[in-house]
Amino acid sequence: MRRSPLRRQAAAVVALSFAAACAQGTDAADSVPAPTSAAPSTTEAAPTTTVAPTTTEAATTTTEPPQPVYPLTGLPAPDALTALRPVVVAKVGNYDNAPPTGLNVADIVFEELINDNVSRFAVVFHSQFPDEAVGPIRSGRLQDVNLLGSLNQPILAWSGGNGTVTRAIDDSDLVNLSPQYCRNSCFRVDFAKVPYNLYYDIEKAYDVGTTMGAGNPNQVQFQFREPGDAVSGDPSSGVKVAMDSYDTEWTWNPDTGLYERSQNGRPHDERNGDLITTDNVVVMAMAYFPGISGSPDAQSVGYGEVWVFSGGTVVHGVWSRADRTEPFTLTADDGTPILLTPGRTFVQLPRDEPGLIEVKPA
Repeated sequence: MRRSPLRRQAAAVVALSFAAACAQGTDAADSVPAPTSAAPSTTEAAPTTTVAPTTTEAATTTTEPPQPVYPLTGLPAPDALTALRPVVVAKVGNYDNAPPTGLNVADIVFEELINDNVSRFAVVFHSQFPDEAVGPIRSGRLQDVNLLGSLNQPILAWSGGNGTVTRAIDDSDLVNLSPQYCRNSCFRVDFAKVPYNLYYDIEKAYDVGTTMGAGNPNQVQFQFREPGDAVSGDPSSGVKVAMDSYDTEWTWNPDTGLYERSQNGRPHDERNGDLITTDNVVVMAMAYFPGISGSPDAQSVGYGEVWVFSGGTVVHGVWSRADRTEPFTLTADDGTPILLTPGRTFVQLPRDEPGLIEVKPA
């Protein structure tokens, strides 16, 4: 990652001094021969006036610029330029026989439904890039255009799509970094078979995509608590969410301060064996319309129910979004904004149907 030192500004100190002015004079009588009986001459000195020096000193003022923060995590950034660098989104498959990589390094992970009753991850990298290659990289869907629009021209690392989806991506503000354009940032691995062997070097994908007109995330995606603020909500140990054929579960671990993921009754690990974790879990019930080639199409512009799990609590409310270029607004039932813990966020998008979301008691 490229980082530049934080620039600081300070007001100059100005001091003004005035010197003392002194004046002195003597008037003497004329010297004339006089008889001895003449009165003696008199010499009178003029009075001397001393002006005390006056010093005026300007007050010293120091203004510290605000600490830059990463807009996707709310955590401190080393400098403003790094906080506004472009985003890379990798479309990663969710398969038992091809575990994902990179989810624990991402700022945000969206889990969306696709065809064949399975889910797929849109893995958003910004504040940090993973050391290992990310994959398995899979195809995109029409719903990605709306879902990722608020990231402001993100770089899309994907394996491509059918003609309709590819045209939609090319016509959108997403930067198409399919294998046709990835240059040296994507490659096939020898430990997996086609179509599960396409992987991306995310830092190289960032370098390539930046030259192709990528933008920067110029707005926060969620609202975060200030450091030290108490967590609001009802105590909860996590949530169970049905994502078509996948039964997912998040369990709060108070020792680590993280939520831990399981899928279909087993711990859900990355390829390197690390359990998938996150700081926040956001579950947004979403309407899916029939899409092309049998793919469900998430309607991420509109509104719906939301459950936010953070710090061992849950807050219920409504998500809303008036335009694809705007971030999701999360509002609690009492009308107040829902605040997340600064850090990583996992967003699940289940169908808006009864019985698919089960809040676990504390």
